[in-house]
Parts: sequence; C-alpha cells; structure tokens
Amino acid sequence: MIEPHAPAPPGSPPPWAGPARLPVQPSTGRFLVLACVFVCAACGLVYELELVALASYLIGDSVTQASVVLSVMVFAMGIGSLGAKRLRWHAAAGFGAIEATLALVGGCSAMALYAVFAWTGDWGGLWASGPRWLLVAFSLTIGLLIGAEVPLLMELIQRIRRQDPGGAVADLFAADYVGALVGGLAFPFLLLPLLGQLTGALITGAVNAVAGGTLVLGLFRRDLTRRARWLLLVANLAVLGVLAAAAVLVDDFEQAARHAVYGHDVRVALQTGTQEVVLTGGTGGRPLDLFLDGRLRVGGRDELRYHEALVHPAMNGPHARVLILGGGDGLAAREVLRHAGVRRVDVVELDAGVVRLARRDPGLSKLNGHAYDDPRVRVTTADAFRWLRTAPTSTYDVVISDLPDPGITASTKLYSQEFYGLARRALAPGGRLVVHAGPFATRPRVFWTVVATLRAAGLHTAPYRVGGRDSGFAAGPDRTADASRAPRDWGFVLTCADTRPRLRLDPHEPHPRTLTQPALTADGAAATAARITGLPASTLVHPRY
Repeated sequence: MIEPHAPAPPGSPPPWAGPARLPVQPSTGRFLVLACVFVCAACGLVYELELVALASYLIGDSVTQASVVLSVMVFAMGIGSLGAKRLRWHAAAGFGAIEATLALVGGCSAMALYAVFAWTGDWGGLWASGPRWLLVAFSLTIGLLIGAEVPLLMELIQRIRRQDPGGAVADLFAADYVGALVGGLAFPFLLLPLLGQLTGALITGAVNAVAGGTLVLGLFRRDLTRRARWLLLVANLAVLGVLAAAAVLVDDFEQAARHAVYGHDVRVALQTGTQEVVLTGGTGGRPLDLFLDGRLRVGGRDELRYHEALVHPAMNGPHARVLILGGGDGLAAREVLRHAGVRRVDVVELDAGVVRLARRDPGLSKLNGHAYDDPRVRVTTADAFRWLRTAPTSTYDVVISDLPDPGITASTKLYSQEFYGLARRALAPGGRLVVHAGPFATRPRVFWTVVATLRAAGLHTAPYRVGGRDSGFAAGPDRTADASRAPRDWGFVLTCADTRPRLRLDPHEPHPRTLTQPALTADGAAATAARITGLPASTLVHPRY
C-alpha cells in the first residue's frame, strides 16, 4: 500500500494533471479551446505568408523565398512538436508562455527584417549575408513555436473531457485547418491591402497574444500558481505594449526606412493594388527616379538612353499601329510619338496606379512629354499575357515589350515561349517585336536565354546592347543599393517573323539624342560576338531564368 505522501511513480502525471477544474461547463471549455486553436492557426499562417511575401519583396525570386521559408518552418514545426513533450505536464503554463513569445516574434518579424534591409542594404549574393540568415532564423523560431502548440492544446483538450485519441485529434486538426484557411485568405485580401505588411503583422501578433493569454488565464487559471498567473499576465501585457508602441510608430519607422533605402529625396510613396511605387526627385532640377517594389525602373540620369535604344530601332519601317506592353510610365510612348505616321499607340499596363501617376505627377508627366494627353494613345489596364490571348491578330506594325527584368518571378511568364508566340501572332506582316532582355554583361545567360526563347517562338533575332547605365541601384531580381553590383548596360533583342531584322535607325525620322547609327551597329556586333549557344528556351512550365 502506497503511503499518502509517497512520491508518484516515475513517468506518471503530477496530481494536478487530472481533469481540469474549469469555471465553465466542459462543453463550453472544449469550444473555447477549439476556438483558440482556430485563432492560433490563422495567426500562424499569417506569419508564414508574411515572411514569404516580405522575403520575395525585399530579395526577389518568390519561388526560392517561399521554398526556403516554408521548408524551414515545417521542419521546425516537427522539432517543436517533439520538444513540447517535455511540457505536457505543464500544458497550460507552457502554452501561455509559447503564445506570448510567438506573438512577440511573429508580430515584430516584418519590422525587424525591413529594418535590417533598409539600414544594411546587403541582400546580394547567394545566402551569404546576415539579413538572409535572419530570415531563416525567424522562420525557424516561428516554426518551433507553432509546432509546440498542437501537443499542448491536445493535452488541454483531453483534460477537459477524455475521449478517444482519434476523435480528439480530428477535432483539433479540423479547427487548426479551418483557422489556417481563414488566415490564408485574410492575409492577401484583408491584412495586406488594408493594413500593409508591417501593421498587419503587428495586429496579428496582438490577436495571438490575446487569444493565448485569455485561454490560459481565463479557462485554466486554476492550473497555475499565483506567481505563474502574475508572470504570464505581465508577460502578455508587455508583449501587447511592445506591439502597440510599434503600431503607433510604424509610419515614422516606414518613412525613416524608406529614406534609408531611397535617400531623403522621396517625393511620392504609395502602395497600389499591385506594387509599391516610389518617386524621388523630379523637381528643382533633380533627376527623377521611379522605383517599383524597390527596383529602379526609371532613372532620370539615363532613362533617355534606355528608351531611345528600346524604341527607335524597332520603328525603322512601317509603324502606324504600335503596341507597348508595360511602359506605364509613358516614356516609351514618348519616343514612339516622336515618329511621323504613328496613328495609334496601345499601352497595356498591369498597374493603373503607375499610369495615373504618369498622367498627374508634375515631374513624371513632364519627363514623358505628357504622352497620355495625346489622343492617339489608348491605355488598357490588364496583364499583358492575358491581353495578348484575345488581342486582334496581324494588327501591329511594332510591338514593344517594356517589362521588368527576366528573373523576377512575377515577370517570368512574360519572357516565355508562349508569350512570344502570342506577341508574334499580333504582328502585322513585316512587323517587328523588340524586347528588353535585362542587363547584358552581368547576366549573360539570362540574356541569351531570352534570345533562345524568341527563336523557339519562330522569330528571327538581332540582339544588341547599350552601355552608359548610370544608376547605382539595381533593377533586377535582387534588391540592393550596392553600386558595385548594379548593372552598367541594357540588353535588347529586335525580332521579326518574316526575316532577320536589321539594326538601323530610320534616316527620315527625328534623330535620337543619345543613339547613333555607328554606335548601334557596334553594339549589335559586340552582342553577337559574345553569344552563348545551346541554351534551352524558357516556357511556362519550365522557366529558365
């Protein structure tokens, strides 16, 4: 017979780990636990999506960032579940501590990552820099904490009312998966457009802290000692205080971080439904720079060289009807309108906010020569790929592809064989398609992959490059302000479906201000001499960039 005060056998639960002493009916208690599972699952998925979105925005290449974040997080969830076994006899206190920590780490993760990016600017290279490892560290930490939730919640729900393990697991995971669904839908459709990444993460952290703290301190408070209750209460209030303070200061933080990234000449900063748009300069004689999602798309010091090289070689020949894919800033349209005989210019731009800015902003509208005031210019807000699928065939004398660099995941389909096949179908007999193919010298394999893809689509190609790129801010997949990594040239490909196009400027049209015929001929010869052969074409199902 065991003495009344004899220690329990090894491995057995402590005396207080029996049925929970609840302030409510067991059925209500189960409902509250499952509701907490629902909320915590929604918050956990928001943290995951927020890290993926922020990493894709700051670093680029969303496929790689999503793979790294999610794989690290899922791995960490497994480790966290194993680690939580040691806390099962202290399930209520352990769960409360985990939720407070998760709320703080997950809620502040976006601000921390953005701060490191803004004030170090070192996101280049292949996972060699500290900021990228910080992303992995956040993914690992959040995954560990999320993984530890389920075993502890399983212990709590079983203490309310014992049931067969299969039924308990089914109830728990049903609430978990439904919560994940709600969090997954809330992030892109509610949090991101209404609150933004930083505030959205902070609000999610606050909800997480309130849900976890309320469940433990309200429903399972009798499982905690008086000291443990006070410690958990103070910890949750401290977390909520930090998150609230960060939410109050988030606008000032964002402004300071934006100045750290773009300099102190930021004139316009807005989040459209598609991307972040920032304008710097453009007044008082300062050159205007346009950044889309942190990547330089228009550099006032050198945009003329880019747009003249993009447009004028393609305009040598019939050019009554011109199609511009992208180019919402109006600068390609400006160069097209310099040519006599242009009767119609169709601009297909995904982001209506960029077009609106190009119409109304004094600096940008002056730079594009008020191109959108010309009645010949007609704008369609649409995805270029989708628009081409229903575009009239054999219509355009010139198609100009003024799109973001290949290698940015969102634009990969716009450099595919299928896309160029659609563009070829829109060309009139003898029509020309010109493609901006990214920097030539720093990313040669990408450039020649574009050429191989155009040839696979049945187009004859004439590649050329133009030097003199002056900006120290990268425009490609990796966001970096490091001037040593910024490209110093642009690569273009002029194509024709009928015959190999000649790189010539029309002698009867206005002469470009920066591009001459001898320079264009030399640039074409230099590009051809550096050709990389044997590269496969890029397709929708097998992107090569």
